[in-house]
Amino acid sequence: MVTDAAGPAGPDFQILVIGAGQSGLSAGYHLQRRGLVPGRDFLIVDHAPGPGGAWQFRWPSLTLSTVNGVHDLPGMSFAANLPPGATVTADVPAATAVPYYYRRYEQHFGLRVHRPVTVRVVCDRSERDGLLHAETDNAGTLRVRGLINGTGTWERPFIPHYRGAEVFAGRQLHTRDYREPEEFAGQHVVVVGGGISAVQLLDEISRVTTTTWVTRSVPVFRETPFGQDAGRRAVAMVEDRVRRGLPPGSVVSVTGLPMTERLRATRDRGVLHRLPMFEHIEPDGVRWSDGTFQPAQVILWATGFRSALDHLAPLALRGPGGGIAMTGRSATRVAADPRIHLIGYGPSASTIGANRAGRSAAVELTGQLGLGNVPARR
Repeated sequence: MVTDAAGPAGPDFQILVIGAGQSGLSAGYHLQRRGLVPGRDFLIVDHAPGPGGAWQFRWPSLTLSTVNGVHDLPGMSFAANLPPGATVTADVPAATAVPYYYRRYEQHFGLRVHRPVTVRVVCDRSERDGLLHAETDNAGTLRVRGLINGTGTWERPFIPHYRGAEVFAGRQLHTRDYREPEEFAGQHVVVVGGGISAVQLLDEISRVTTTTWVTRSVPVFRETPFGQDAGRRAVAMVEDRVRRGLPPGSVVSVTGLPMTERLRATRDRGVLHRLPMFEHIEPDGVRWSDGTFQPAQVILWATGFRSALDHLAPLALRGPGGGIAMTGRSATRVAADPRIHLIGYGPSASTIGANRAGRSAAVELTGQLGLGNVPARR
């Protein structure tokens, strides 16, 4: 067990941060600024083998010139901490540049992330010692007074069920498993989904083979720049849902799809021709309710992710509708248990929101637990 000198009756750490992505590192930065010492007062654990959060697993063709944006972590510029010779507009894989930045960030601030450590389950042992017990795969059981959970969504890809999926003779894969478009050459690919990743991959794949694009609802493209006011309104809509205990919708779902120059070229090639969702899947393709059939060898489910919170199930945080009621300044604090903060959940699922959530969680939780010897600093 990773522990300090707290003794058998006390916690191993005051606070455990699960996940070292954007939100987890932001929380670690602000905990440190509140006077807590990494590795002594709080511990950050991450399941991945190296720094970079989910970015280290993204497909190679997602580069700094095509990514939707990488936001600075607090206290350190992304643009000034790229691999040698790289720029923010270069064709450098995001899976290389962002982990490089995160590694420099962890080292610069001495955050001492322990990895690979997977938290399998968190249990409330208040009746025994007043602590939360986080059972891990290779670091024993960590006893803590407070928890900041930043596990994100990458580990829970979502694929909706459609009749016949189990008999499809071709290949089905999720965005999470995508690598490069050339692997689909000579095959017809049905791309399912109306998000940013869906249209990016549709563009790539359509350059090497034929495609069909289907979505549940009609996509809304945004021709004008997305300003701060519109961003705040979008985040507020998602925040309202989680404050009411409803499952969070995505921020992107209310912002629309940015019509970039690249997507304009895709549209001009006739690729952005959207069809409604098919009714069912057959061994050699998909069929709509009117009988229309499209032969296909590949179905790519660009259908998003769900929050990776299964390890918190014993805490019974979810309400009857499946959501978790949140409170606090940035809606990071679990209403039913103020010792627990969820970051990268709901309104903080975006990279910008993750920084704000990390700060709020650090400030509120240290206040709740009576920790920290400095006032909150911006």
